[in-house]
Amino acid sequence: QVRLVESGGGLVQPGGSLRLSCAVSGMLFRLYAMGWYRQAPGKQRELVAKITQVAIIDYEDSVKGRFTISRDNAKNVVYLQMNSLKPEDTAVYYCNTYRPTESYWGQGTQVTVSS
Repeated sequence: QVRLVESGGGLVQPGGSLRLSCAVSGMLFRLYAMGWYRQAPGKQRELVAKITQVAIIDYEDSVKGRFTISRDNAKNVVYLQMNSLKPEDTAVYYCNTYRPTESYWGQGTQVTVSS
């Protein structure tokens, strides 16, 4: 059974940093491109960052230069380092395969940026 468990969210002031982790089990992690997604209240879920099997990376425009996605294939974990956080980054953050698999969505981790 595939399981993706996100962690690392929290409350942070504007300009602060957080590092999210997504632990993956039940699939051959290294064979999959992965993505971090977020859903803000009242908005659709959107792709924030992706990393391919060979670590080719791309970001949504609003996070370029602030967020960094990475993966550790030995540990089956994908990370999202978030710096210079803004209130508009407030959302529930999820990981999934790059072309998301519906059954893989987990609980997500809440990120709240507020003073």
